[in-house]
Amino acid sequence: MEFAGAEKWSDMFQRYTEKARRSVFFARYEASQYGNPYIGTEHLLLGLLREDLTLRQILNDTTADSEIRREVEKRLVRGEPIPTSIEVPLSHDAKRALVLAAEEADRLGHRHVGTEHMLLGIVRVDGSVGAQLVHARGVRVEELREKFSKGSRPDLQQTSRKPALPTLEEFLTSLKWQNSEFLMPFFAENAQLVDVSGKRWKREDMRRNFEALFVPYAKKNSSYVIEDTFVDSNDLLVVVVLWKNALVASMERVWMHRMSVVLAPQGDDWAILLMQITPVQP
Repeated sequence: MEFAGAEKWSDMFQRYTEKARRSVFFARYEASQYGNPYIGTEHLLLGLLREDLTLRQILNDTTADSEIRREVEKRLVRGEPIPTSIEVPLSHDAKRALVLAAEEADRLGHRHVGTEHMLLGIVRVDGSVGAQLVHARGVRVEELREKFSKGSRPDLQQTSRKPALPTLEEFLTSLKWQNSEFLMPFFAENAQLVDVSGKRWKREDMRRNFEALFVPYAKKNSSYVIEDTFVDSNDLLVVVVLWKNALVASMERVWMHRMSVVLAPQGDDWAILLMQITPVQP
């Protein structure tokens, strides 16, 4: 993402934890899916809820049908989804929330900037949608500071595994700019891929041929939408992803693909167990 004062932002983001960076990534995804031209504090809040189950507990928003998301959707003006190749900038309020997140980390004597500091930053942007939504849950900045003052949250235990969908979305979106070294860890050791021509690949073969297999989805104008979710439980995720403008040289007229994906638990995260791609005749 590009920000004004790039060097300053770059220095600040070096302090961000992996969870915090992923939350900003998911905020960008939320804005693009809703067709919003800017990443607002409401998108940052949704990004936090995707990434950090403990913050969802703090905000009392742990059900599958998120009340906060429903409130966000009431306030948003939906547009056409924005392709992942198009940059979505931060709004003024979102930029301020991230600056205040770093300030909150300093206030608490923490070297890192985590998701907890991002939540504090959002709450401090008076009048912003994100702050209004948090305040509506009865959460105040002083109470949050007290919870986070020791740099840990031992009183808050995660009661379920992290949702699987954000892991899949990170993989799909990262196809635009990441290489096989970054993306192969998303696959389980026994993962299999059936490509668009029907050929079956094992994980090691996928690693050696990764760029050739996934180049249609890295093209600048390719885009995807999660078309169907068949299973979304604590033990399994099965979805169908529809890709557009994913051209294959050997099948020149086939520009739409369906990607059926199965994810299974792997430690505290999820891994792709099976991926099957089929051509779609428009």
